[in-house]
Amino acid sequence: MNPNGILILHKPRGMTSHDCVMKVRRIFQTKKVGHTGTLDPDVNGVLPICIGKATKVVEYMSGYSKEYEGEVTIGFSTTTEDKGGDVVNKKPVTDKWTEAELDKILNHFKGEIIQVPPMYSAVKVNGKKLYEYARAGKEVERPQRTVTIHSLDRLSDITYKEDTASFRFRVYCSKGTYVRTLAVDIGHKLGYPAHMSDLVRTSSGPYSLENSITFEQLEEFRENGQLFAQLIPFETAVDYLPKSIVDPVTEQQIKNGAVLPIKKGLEQIRFCVYNEKGECLAVYKRHPTKEGFVKPEKMFWTGEPS
Repeated sequence: MNPNGILILHKPRGMTSHDCVMKVRRIFQTKKVGHTGTLDPDVNGVLPICIGKATKVVEYMSGYSKEYEGEVTIGFSTTTEDKGGDVVNKKPVTDKWTEAELDKILNHFKGEIIQVPPMYSAVKVNGKKLYEYARAGKEVERPQRTVTIHSLDRLSDITYKEDTASFRFRVYCSKGTYVRTLAVDIGHKLGYPAHMSDLVRTSSGPYSLENSITFEQLEEFRENGQLFAQLIPFETAVDYLPKSIVDPVTEQQIKNGAVLPIKKGLEQIRFCVYNEKGECLAVYKRHPTKEGFVKPEKMFWTGEPS
């Protein structure tokens, strides 16, 4: 039996997302493994990993909004915008902010905002990743991007220590948001250099930290013969798409990759097709040239046993 499903991994600090994929391959003894968006080595938290047949849904997971809990430290900035970088700018904190003043600053960042990705990031400019330029000591113009901050809340009082101030926060944000850049921009709004001094990803789409599994737990499950039982169905990744349940005749047509007329009530650009047994067969989308018809975008039914 081959492993198929989504592993909600609690990625530890000190490992890259690629490191995690390699380790999951060894634990599950399969090559068909893929992650759904990188998480920086210094950050721990939710990293959904697709195994086997579930790798087919990776593209539908890349647009998930994500939630993080972290800490902003005001008083100095770093090359990487987090605590792992070299200090580049210092300014002792002499101001004292009230909770209301700080919350007003945070409110400024809610909604659509413009970000400039950090130099130490995987964003590509002229075919090279920004961190490659940074490591070579080169500064290049970085493309701005529009991201959405769905919510941003302070979780703690402000702590003043020596020449710095810090506080914890929770942010729920769209794909592509750099939380460390958000920390820097908050500091800038307060008139000081700043950086992100701690970060945990608490959710990615429908997957949350409380349901995540550590590598230590995975090893225990493997020893107990319960490893595959930790994988959740791949259909959970596309639950946000509209659903259509089809009869056995249409089911067979879908398994053959047929182009079908649009079913009433499913005029959306894409939707999931299920059979009467509740099995997710495919994602269909509007046909680009045949008006009133839909075609398969991704087939999940393979004719092979799970």
